[in-house]
Amino acid sequence: MTWCFAIINNRLAEIYFEGEGKKEILGHCYVDGKEYKTKQEKKWIKEDTVKHKFKYYKKRYTKVS
Repeated sequence: MTWCFAIINNRLAEIYFEGEGKKEILGHCYVDGKEYKTKQEKKWIKEDTVKHKFKYYKKRYTKVS
Protein backbone atom coordinates (compact mmCIF):
# COMPACT_ATOMS: atom_id res chain seq x y z
CA MET A 1 0.00 0.00 0.00
CA THR A 2 1.31 3.45 -0.87
CA TRP A 3 0.22 6.82 0.40
CA CYS A 4 0.68 10.54 -0.16
CA PHE A 5 -0.64 13.83 1.10
CA ALA A 6 -3.68 15.49 -0.48
CA ILE A 7 -6.26 18.17 0.05
CA ILE A 8 -9.68 16.58 0.55
CA ASN A 9 -12.68 18.83 1.20
CA ASN A 10 -10.22 21.71 1.84
CA ARG A 11 -8.42 19.81 4.62
CA LEU A 12 -5.00 18.18 4.69
CA ALA A 13 -5.21 14.40 4.51
CA GLU A 14 -3.20 11.27 3.79
CA ILE A 15 -4.65 9.17 0.97
CA TYR A 16 -3.92 5.48 0.51
CA PHE A 17 -3.52 3.58 -2.79
CA GLU A 18 -3.09 -0.05 -3.71
CA GLY A 19 0.15 -0.62 -5.63
CA GLU A 20 2.22 1.84 -7.62
CA GLY A 21 -0.38 2.85 -10.22
CA LYS A 22 -2.23 5.18 -7.82
CA LYS A 23 -5.44 4.78 -9.81
CA GLU A 24 -7.85 3.78 -7.08
CA ILE A 25 -7.99 5.45 -3.69
CA LEU A 26 -8.59 2.98 -0.87
CA GLY A 27 -9.20 5.53 1.83
CA HIS A 28 -8.03 8.66 3.57
CA CYS A 29 -7.54 10.17 7.00
CA TYR A 30 -7.39 13.83 7.91
CA VAL A 31 -4.18 14.99 9.57
CA ASP A 32 -2.90 18.10 11.27
CA GLY A 33 -0.04 19.75 9.41
CA LYS A 34 1.59 20.70 12.72
CA GLU A 35 2.34 17.01 13.37
CA TYR A 36 4.96 17.02 10.59
CA LYS A 37 8.07 18.90 11.63
CA THR A 38 11.00 17.78 9.43
CA LYS A 39 12.01 19.59 6.26
CA GLN A 40 11.41 16.45 4.21
CA GLU A 41 7.84 16.04 5.47
CA LYS A 42 7.06 19.71 4.84
CA LYS A 43 8.47 19.36 1.32
CA TRP A 44 6.25 16.32 0.66
CA ILE A 45 3.18 18.22 1.85
CA LYS A 46 3.93 21.16 -0.48
CA GLU A 47 4.60 18.93 -3.49
CA ASP A 48 1.72 16.49 -3.01
CA THR A 49 -1.03 18.99 -2.19
CA VAL A 50 -0.40 20.88 -5.43
CA LYS A 51 -1.01 17.69 -7.45
CA HIS A 52 -3.71 15.97 -5.39
CA LYS A 53 -6.94 17.83 -4.63
CA PHE A 54 -10.19 15.91 -4.19
CA LYS A 55 -13.74 16.23 -3.01
CA TYR A 56 -15.15 13.31 -1.04
CA TYR A 57 -18.91 12.86 -1.03
CA LYS A 58 -21.02 9.73 -0.70
CA LYS A 59 -18.00 7.41 -0.70
CA ARG A 60 -16.68 8.84 -4.00
CA TYR A 61 -13.57 10.86 -4.72
CA THR A 62 -13.77 13.56 -7.37
CA LYS A 63 -10.62 15.26 -8.67
CA VAL A 64 -10.64 19.06 -8.30
CA SER A 65 -8.48 21.10 -10.64
